[in-house]
Amino acid sequence: MEGFTDPAWPPGTVRLQVLQDDGKGQDATIVLQPRPTDNPNDPLNWPKPQKILNYFLASFYAMMVFAFVNATSPTWGPMGDELNLGSTTLTNTYAIGCATLAMGAPMLIPFALKYGSRSVYVVSSAAQFGISIWAARTMTAGDWWGVNAVQCWLGALAEVLIQMTIADVFFVHQRGLMNAIYIWVANVGSNLAVVAAGFITVDQGWRWVWWWCAIFFGIQLIMFIFGFEETKFTHIETLEGRQGSVVSASFPGDHNPFDSKSEKQLPAAPSSADVEAGSEEDVSRKLSVIHINPRIPRKTYIQKLALTQTSPGKWSDFLRHSWQPFMILATIPGVLFCSLVYAILLAWSTVMTTALSEYMLLPPYNFDASQIGLMSLAPFIGYTLGTIVVGPVSDWYVLRLAKRNNGIYEPEMRFWVFIPFIPFQLAGAWWFGYALANGWSWPQVAVAYGICSFGSAPLQSLALTYMLDAYNEIIGDALTALTTVRNTFSTIFVFAMPAWIAGVGMANVFNTIGAIGVVILSFAGFFVWRGKHLRVKTASVYKYYADRQFEARPL
Repeated sequence: MEGFTDPAWPPGTVRLQVLQDDGKGQDATIVLQPRPTDNPNDPLNWPKPQKILNYFLASFYAMMVFAFVNATSPTWGPMGDELNLGSTTLTNTYAIGCATLAMGAPMLIPFALKYGSRSVYVVSSAAQFGISIWAARTMTAGDWWGVNAVQCWLGALAEVLIQMTIADVFFVHQRGLMNAIYIWVANVGSNLAVVAAGFITVDQGWRWVWWWCAIFFGIQLIMFIFGFEETKFTHIETLEGRQGSVVSASFPGDHNPFDSKSEKQLPAAPSSADVEAGSEEDVSRKLSVIHINPRIPRKTYIQKLALTQTSPGKWSDFLRHSWQPFMILATIPGVLFCSLVYAILLAWSTVMTTALSEYMLLPPYNFDASQIGLMSLAPFIGYTLGTIVVGPVSDWYVLRLAKRNNGIYEPEMRFWVFIPFIPFQLAGAWWFGYALANGWSWPQVAVAYGICSFGSAPLQSLALTYMLDAYNEIIGDALTALTTVRNTFSTIFVFAMPAWIAGVGMANVFNTIGAIGVVILSFAGFFVWRGKHLRVKTASVYKYYADRQFEARPL
């Protein structure tokens, strides 16, 4: 355990670059982390088109889930009139959805860990197709309660599965961009779908919002059945699948205890001794290029479409992933911080969506369904601009910082990009609250919403990327904890909002949420300062939970 808690190499700290002197100055070669095997079926070794297809399908899945969750807001007015549902009932059904979003991940993600993500993607897509039809045929308040509860319970998968896909398929230096794309795609579902729902409600009726969802979920189901390949890859599959090996190498003076796990399980190729005998240029070339063993056959198309890929383990090993995330949340500060960041950001977004849906139907705005939908263009633009900035900048900047740190990457380097976006998030949220409370013009409400979203998108993306980089081996459990905390916050705020606003006024509600946000987000500075120290102190706890995962891939 002493080597594992080496202060120089805690979990998450990896050599990301090899520095070289090319005669014109210092150059750097990217080291592929996590280390891929030499098996062509390893998702890290997939051809780029194959990776793009899988990520596109996973992103489409997330977009549709977020669209289904959020497209409801423009339908509240006509739905309430037709079915005689009051605003309190509609708000409470939305809150019930938030609550089941919190419950869904701990109950469902263990199936993805045990049987693979492909089967969960396919089955949940089929279920969402059926729920869309149920929503379109809603006749009573009980129907709508059921639609929200079951749909969101399944929808919780979108907040974890795509992160697991990113961790399985992409290297560390690519994850900032991939997470930024995910946040943008979620934004398309959360906001552009609301715009479309507004026009559909006006032109075709509110039920057609859900008939269109059924059509798209049907298309999604077909795409996943015939196009999505399982991304879970185990070392047992490597050992039994014709002796693939981890491409491993080290440098004189380097010691990364996390490499020891893979080196004990698999024969290293090339060995450390062979590498150290060569030049650093040879070493960097071996670590920056994917090596494929031509003797290992690629899976056939039919083999790729197998519905399940079962991980070994007893049922007790499977069931503990329902409660283990909460133990991780309580014992690993980095997971708790990222969960709270994501929770307060999404709680803000949920409160804003609910406030718009209810209060902009009233004077002085008197908006109809299409106008309510159009207000979602503001956060879409904000999220898009934030994504354009943070995706490439995050990956570029951490490579630059790693180069200055002798090629060593620390996950906390992401927070140097995180901190400058905090003022946009806070200023936009407060402005939005005061503008809506005081009946200011709708352009002010829209601009404030957009500024808040411009700050929120990078903060969400970077929090997720930090978690992927620092806690890669427990990412399924960690993201389950994050999703539960995030949706618990949203549930509390949405349930409390009508009475809260009636008691203190909307402006003070946003003041309180803003104060909570300031406290949570300001801890980013602390993690820049002491985050690595916390990873050292909790390394033994991390190892305990990493050893209890289904065939995690070590960095």
